[in-house]
Amino acid sequence: MGTQDSISSVQPDLEQPSHAGGHGSDGIDELDESRLAQFGYKQELNRDWGLAHNFGVSFSIISVITGLTTLFSYGLSNGGPAVMSISWIVVSFFTLLVAIAMAEIVSAIPTSGGPYFWSAMLAPPRWSPFLAWLTGWFNLLGQVAVTTGITFGLAGLVSTAITVKNPGYEPTAAKTIGIYAALLVSHGVVNTFGVKGLRFLNNVSIVLHSAGITALCIAVLAKAPKLQSAKFVFGTYHDGTAAEEGTEGWGQRASPAYVVLCGALLSQYTLTGFDASAHLSEETKKASWSAPIGVVSSVGFSSLFGFFVLMAFLFSIQDFESTLNSRYGQPVLQILVDVAGEDGALVLFSLIMICVWHCGLFSMTSNSRMMFSFARDRGIPSFFHQVDDRFKSPIRAVWLAATLSFILALPSLGSEVAFAAATSIATISLYLSYGLPIMIGFFWHKNFTAMKGPFNLGALSRVIAGAACLWICFITVVFCLPTANPVTSQTLNYTVVAVGIIAVGSIGSWVVWARRWFTGPAAEVAEAMRLGVDITEPGALERKEKEALEGARMEREREAREREEKQPPAVSE
Repeated sequence: MGTQDSISSVQPDLEQPSHAGGHGSDGIDELDESRLAQFGYKQELNRDWGLAHNFGVSFSIISVITGLTTLFSYGLSNGGPAVMSISWIVVSFFTLLVAIAMAEIVSAIPTSGGPYFWSAMLAPPRWSPFLAWLTGWFNLLGQVAVTTGITFGLAGLVSTAITVKNPGYEPTAAKTIGIYAALLVSHGVVNTFGVKGLRFLNNVSIVLHSAGITALCIAVLAKAPKLQSAKFVFGTYHDGTAAEEGTEGWGQRASPAYVVLCGALLSQYTLTGFDASAHLSEETKKASWSAPIGVVSSVGFSSLFGFFVLMAFLFSIQDFESTLNSRYGQPVLQILVDVAGEDGALVLFSLIMICVWHCGLFSMTSNSRMMFSFARDRGIPSFFHQVDDRFKSPIRAVWLAATLSFILALPSLGSEVAFAAATSIATISLYLSYGLPIMIGFFWHKNFTAMKGPFNLGALSRVIAGAACLWICFITVVFCLPTANPVTSQTLNYTVVAVGIIAVGSIGSWVVWARRWFTGPAAEVAEAMRLGVDITEPGALERKEKEALEGARMEREREAREREEKQPPAVSE
């Protein structure tokens, strides 16, 4: 937070702000609570998270081992090792641009509402409620879909692991849904009663995702009977998009470039969820600095670490065809079995599943905080804006998140590509909710400049924001495309349906009824942010508005004098 006393205080560089002498932890808490009060809210959640914890939540939700393991088969079929490795580098670069642009906004507006609140603050008054409404619903869908993708993916991993020692077990869709429901309940229970333990679990998650997965990758590389060549890893293309034998894949029907674009989903889906650092900002100390650093560092570190994990798996493939068509139905498990045998593979695979469980846990944590905040501003029923006095947890929002995540997975009972569709929905919806406030800050940059925090990009702000918005527009189109040929009821990518329903539903509901009552964050708070004043200071907003009116009057008088001076003198007869 630094020594900023008002929203208008802006630091022009990226150096960490210092606190005035004499501020202990209580002083920092007061500064954070004062900053939150400037947005018109009181402190309701426990603020006891530090920078490491804030980073850890986003790092755990990004969880490169989760995305890579659950979508590894998809990546091998949609482009193969070459697309997986090269797209990771390209996607990481553009995702980092999105994270940097987002971090600048987080620094200015550190609240648990995240993207929808940013849109409300950055947009002109006329558009503020509508853009907050639209952004909020895209973010809500994205949050739910991410939780679905993570935990449903874990249910699939559990089903697969059971078959290793029980070949007679058939992992049907109904059984997977049952396991999925049990996992959601476990996440809901921890988020309900174990809020104080979340910090401990967060620390455990960081260790597991970093040291644990590093050890796993080193062990796989060291134990592998042979390692593939760089030519195999960066040059092997495979088109497995044909849904039926005898049919063409998209590489033949359309173009190999089409398959390459679809294959990028593995990388882009893996690098999602870093807005968690923003949603946890009301529980983070020195949020104006810690939250944006949490956003950027989680993406940067995950990009580098994820590339290492991906390379470890790809170089350790023993036989491409047997890995692709694994009898377990899980190529990562097949790699582990080929390297360490079934017993050793189960031990290593269990470590991966524990990491994925933590990822799903903190995804629900972030999800519930967003819903809690959206309910606070009446984007969803205010019934869900409630914090349990005993456990200091938004319990109603937690179970709403669990329920919606379960419902979103139900199409898997009748669709072969439901999981890939869920990951596409998560990716597109989340990135649209990231992109809308970034775009607003790009076009109405003067409003944004007045409220910037200590993480300030200066002259690079609009350049990075523009590049981030273009990338988000690009992936929004690409990940709605069908990934299996021919397109049938079983292979339809229903991403465009789900995202379309949210787009049409949110805009339609706005036109019909929401515009009559939804104002987003309090109008006077938004106006104070735009004018760069501290709303907690009595009379500050009124004085600033009076100054603005006086300035406008003086400007009109100056223009009138200039017009008079330009007029030619009257000619006397």
